[in-house]
Amino acid sequence: MHPYFSQFLTVVLVHLLAVASPGPDFAVVVRQSIVYGRKTAIWTSLGVGSGIFIHVGYSLLGIGLLVSRSIALFSVMKMVCALYLMYLGLGALRAKPMNRAELPGKREKNLPTTAQALRTGFFTNGLNPKATLFFLSLFTVVIDPATPLLIQAGYGLYMAVATALWFTGLSLLFGHGSVRRTFLKIGHWFDRLTGVVLIVLGLKVAFTERVH
Repeated sequence: MHPYFSQFLTVVLVHLLAVASPGPDFAVVVRQSIVYGRKTAIWTSLGVGSGIFIHVGYSLLGIGLLVSRSIALFSVMKMVCALYLMYLGLGALRAKPMNRAELPGKREKNLPTTAQALRTGFFTNGLNPKATLFFLSLFTVVIDPATPLLIQAGYGLYMAVATALWFTGLSLLFGHGSVRRTFLKIGHWFDRLTGVVLIVLGLKVAFTERVH
């Protein structure tokens, strides 16, 4: 057995538990699926997966430790994320009822571009301070610091791909025609509920404590 195989399996398990836990990424991807459909949600999911590289990058460079120890840096990061989530939430709260005739192709004319969808997913994940704390713990506790950087980078690549695939699966599920139509029947209420969830998540992020 390869000496790093058991370590990799631990990374897989810990990451699976983390990515499956509902949070900002989940809320945003589900909303994109219901409101805009599979294509937009999948691009958003790829953005979420790409955001993982931010956390992996600073973890490998040791910057994550600096952020976690600096009250000022951590506070700025979490406030930016909190404001971004609340901005998305407020936008969802402004959703208006639509005519029944609009159900099959709701907002097709107002679909986010590929770049906008990618950006939404990327910033939602990349600015999340809880993800910072998770990756800091992962790269200092679960992964042995003596593990070669190339192998650690391989773990990071796996987590980015696995995250993108997980949320792509959610996009396909919630963007499915029958599922989407069911949610769209209560479209503006779903939007508003999601908006409340995003705002609550933003407030929760704002009060996230740094690692001591």
